[in-house]
Amino acid sequence: MTKVKRLKGMPLHKAVRKIAGKAAQETKFVYRNYRIRYAPIQLNPLLFHGFRSSSRFLFDPQDQGQINAFLKEAQLDQSIIEDAERICSHRFNLLGSGETQLGRSLPWHEDFKTNFRWEPKFYKYIKIVDLENAADVKVPWELSRCQHFFTLGKAYWLTGDEKYAREFQAQVDDWLQHNPVEMSVNWACTMDVAIRAVNWISAVYFFRESPSLEAAFWDRFHTSLYLHGQFIMNNLENTGEHTGNHYLSNLAGLIGLGLYFGDFKIDAKTSDGNDPAAWLAYGLQEMEREMFVQVNEDGSNYEASTSYHRLVAELFLVSTIWCERNGISFSEAYMERLEKMHVFMMQMMKPDGLTPIIGDADDGRYLIVSNYGSWVRNDFRHLLAVAGEFFDRDDFRAACVVASEDALWLAGKFVDASLAQEPVNALGSVAYPDGGYYVLRNSRAYCLIRCGELSFHGQGAHSHNDQLSFELQIDGVDLIVDPGSYVYSADYRMRNQFRSTAMHSTVQAGGFEQNEFEEKNLFKMREETFALCEKFSQDQFIGSHKGFVHKCGVIHKREVILRECELEINDWFMNEGIGSVKSTEMYASFILGPIVAATQDNQCIAFHYRGARAECWIEDVASVQIQDSWLSSQYGVCTSSQYIRAKSNTMRLRTFIRWV
Repeated sequence: MTKVKRLKGMPLHKAVRKIAGKAAQETKFVYRNYRIRYAPIQLNPLLFHGFRSSSRFLFDPQDQGQINAFLKEAQLDQSIIEDAERICSHRFNLLGSGETQLGRSLPWHEDFKTNFRWEPKFYKYIKIVDLENAADVKVPWELSRCQHFFTLGKAYWLTGDEKYAREFQAQVDDWLQHNPVEMSVNWACTMDVAIRAVNWISAVYFFRESPSLEAAFWDRFHTSLYLHGQFIMNNLENTGEHTGNHYLSNLAGLIGLGLYFGDFKIDAKTSDGNDPAAWLAYGLQEMEREMFVQVNEDGSNYEASTSYHRLVAELFLVSTIWCERNGISFSEAYMERLEKMHVFMMQMMKPDGLTPIIGDADDGRYLIVSNYGSWVRNDFRHLLAVAGEFFDRDDFRAACVVASEDALWLAGKFVDASLAQEPVNALGSVAYPDGGYYVLRNSRAYCLIRCGELSFHGQGAHSHNDQLSFELQIDGVDLIVDPGSYVYSADYRMRNQFRSTAMHSTVQAGGFEQNEFEEKNLFKMREETFALCEKFSQDQFIGSHKGFVHKCGVIHKREVILRECELEINDWFMNEGIGSVKSTEMYASFILGPIVAATQDNQCIAFHYRGARAECWIEDVASVQIQDSWLSSQYGVCTSSQYIRAKSNTMRLRTFIRWV
């Protein structure tokens, strides 16, 4: 229905051309499906016999002794081995599943959380999403990214135990057997193909000298890697309205594979896109261009999500370091904007080192080089550690005292953060108008306010109805938070609840959404708010949005004032003058942090946390209720919480949050 609506909105000649192109594409798919069923895509593994990459990787295997010494001195070795043992036992915790025993053969085609299985067939004919069941295609995709191979490799280096090498081979061979090229759900998303390819490459540098792995295995392995490159080149995710993290992942995969294979090329006349040098050239050219498409001038990402900002920054940073290792550089303007992406992450960080998760979050990563089983989804410091070494910035280093392992693997070195001169708590208030983030800070308080464009310049794929919503942390404790995302297609009703206006710490007019969205169109929310920051200073923010103008004739305006021990919030509904005002009921929500308990005494609401107390006073209010709510700290995980819901029958609300 979405495609039909899009066609109806096109000029006739464009719609006809679109339909004709789609028909030609479908004809191609029919032919390709038939051909693959009777002549599977394959290359002769003997063509890769003896192949070794001549390029440099992110870390150097010659540094194994030094790296092992660091891991042991930092007392990281035991947790690495424990993670690797869980992997060898096929115990995984993916996308909120909790630690689950997956059996002797890994379920590459299953959402093991619901026991739903996608049948192996031509990838274009697989229905990856069915909103009427709870299956989540992200689960098999996540497992097949093989990001756990890095941890197996670390354990192998630390112990020299060949069981880790044998487990790596067993999983690769099992995956190859169950996932012929283009014939399973794990070929249905090019992003995941690219991420898998790079994680496979990372494993080479751990296991290449293992006496347990015979030449025939490496021939099979390299044959599949090469076919991964062909697939990515022929299935780029750049045909929609906008490019995003999916397309950038494609480019990162092409760069990684292009660097790895170098001048090596198979003369396969029946295959398109079979030149690694061309993969690299295309990836480099497009990654340079995408930096200025996907990253705003102020360094924020245009998907309007802090979590996707982290993923996009990782894709850019790791690819850039990898290229530099091999004598390839990007433009000065590209490097400046990449650095700004990490300045943004440092500025968004709360005093406790964590970052508010604004907009969508699916826990996506490129390479997980530390804490595979326990990395914290809203802790971005692992990237700042790498960027601190790459850009030689002490302020980045000071912000990430817990992430030196990442710097060692990806940047090749680390400087003791205690030598840094600029502690993160010295940061002040800061505005990112391009991205729509405004941070007020003082010695005890951190307040982030969301006010800006929806993702993809108003298309809203990863946006929530969070305009003029805020997070508040006092003395390292989250009082008011963003609720998170929970899931995508596995439960469209919860998806919609978590992106709704009422689930954010902002104001709602009647029962209207700030930006309307269709119930089953999970990644579209056309811009109606057009939020605008009207004033910003060290201790004050004033902004407004127009999301309710065509629904009930009002503009929402919010002022936030941060004082030493108080946050004042003033909300108004102003008549826009377009038609009559249909509703003046104002509902303000305040989503409480996970350890905050609220009690009500007449007009005062008390927040209790860690033996401390804060108070919330709301003026001009008709009623105040403390209700049950939900929070999601990571994809697939939902925990209970509370939120305050205040109603006013006037055009104004005034709220004070005070702490001692």
